[in-house]
Amino acid sequence: MTGLERFSINQMTVKQLSMPELVAACRDLGIGNVGLWRDPVQTYGVEETAKLVRDAGLTVTTLCRGGFFTAIDPDERTAALADNRRAIDEAATLGTEVLVLVSGGLPPGSKDLHGARERIADALAELGPYAEDHGVKLAIEPLHPMYASDRCVVSTLTQALDIAERFPAHQVGVTVDTYHIWWDDQAPAQIARAGASGRIHTFQLADWTTPLPEGVLNGRGQIGDGAIDMREWQTYVETAGYTGAIEVELFNDALWARDGREVLAETAQRFAENLTL
Repeated sequence: MTGLERFSINQMTVKQLSMPELVAACRDLGIGNVGLWRDPVQTYGVEETAKLVRDAGLTVTTLCRGGFFTAIDPDERTAALADNRRAIDEAATLGTEVLVLVSGGLPPGSKDLHGARERIADALAELGPYAEDHGVKLAIEPLHPMYASDRCVVSTLTQALDIAERFPAHQVGVTVDTYHIWWDDQAPAQIARAGASGRIHTFQLADWTTPLPEGVLNGRGQIGDGAIDMREWQTYVETAGYTGAIEVELFNDALWARDGREVLAETAQRFAENLTL
């Protein structure tokens, strides 16, 4: 396929493919970028994965995910910080500059959103310099508000940037993901804000299709199947100065039930059809 220089396939989109199968499919289809997830990387082996993608000439655009910083219990917080240092180490080994952060939801029994967000900032104060020392940038990803209680208390780019701007841009920035912010009429201005300070660390795509499935987590639609104008959001991030890879990250049971190579080829084709290349 041609015109895919900036296309990156997030591993979760085709999680039915093993690591060697994913790398082989990317090579066969002329896809040069891949976003990886920690669980399958650890299963295959971090060093082994790094060698596999390097030998295939693939660029690792992101590693997902770090985060989950909101625990109150001191032992849980210590464990979370240790796990995030491991994630930074893994990102550095894989050769990616970007570790995506899903910040975490409310601790059991808590209703204190402000306190949870402050604990995120506290964690980043410790992790930012460590990431910098390893050549890795941390990218706070705001998730749709439906995830605020159990998965991510950062729901908007405004909230993400209010935290990120406490730190140098080369340490902490944001993830712009269409699925999570397309509904927010403040998001375009916040993308410009992020771009002005060099804080757009990655740009991810997924479409919004309804009805959402039970549990909602696996409702991310294939590009072109839903309500989001992908070219519009591409224009926002590129006007803000972003020139990096554009990653497609889909959690979708129907896609996972299909042949992974077929889904990968379809996703690349949808990318080409719905963006300006």
